[in-house]
Amino acid sequence: MPFVTMDKTLQLNTLARDIETSGTTAELRATAQQLVMGAGNPDASTVFIGEAPGKREDESGQPFVGAAGKFLDVMLDSVNLARDDIYITNIVKYRPPDNRDPAPAEVAAFMPYLARQLEIIQPKLVVTLGRFPMNVFLPNETIGHIHGQPQSVKLMESGAGDVKPMQLESDLLADGRVVLLPLYHPAAALYNGAQRQTLLDDFAQIPQILELLTN
Repeated sequence: MPFVTMDKTLQLNTLARDIETSGTTAELRATAQQLVMGAGNPDASTVFIGEAPGKREDESGQPFVGAAGKFLDVMLDSVNLARDDIYITNIVKYRPPDNRDPAPAEVAAFMPYLARQLEIIQPKLVVTLGRFPMNVFLPNETIGHIHGQPQSVKLMESGAGDVKPMQLESDLLADGRVVLLPLYHPAAALYNGAQRQTLLDDFAQIPQILELLTN
């Protein structure tokens, strides 16, 4: 019998079960309602990565469903994209108590699973939403300095990888690299009106990047 590669959805579901049965971050699992693996199109060219589920996400099992998620939908619509066109996940997939920042050990525990998610989906573009997920991959940068500036990154399971500023006219996917676009978190627009236009302007680059990656 010839070898048959599992459908991406089946592979992602299998990965979710692996997390649940492995005992990964048992303390987080004990305080969370459920695993929030991710949602969207497993064949997507673009994957959005946040920090960790919040209260609404923990209740629903879906990422970015609260007020910040509504603004994310607005930004997607501004570039003629919808949730079904992309895939959304988080670094850490159980809600930390009281929405605290994930601990370094929790991030480290989930990075192999995130790496496997990206390996299954094979996106051309990874968009980090907020300071925290950006610093997992770009630990020496600040969001105020680098937001909206795409980077060519070779991802590693431990988090930070080999990072180079991206030149749009170059071969963006050479040497197994992925393009990473760091953005402010959509929640920033809810607390700071000035950030709303910044986010929309940064988001507007996504179609251009995808076009260059596809051609």
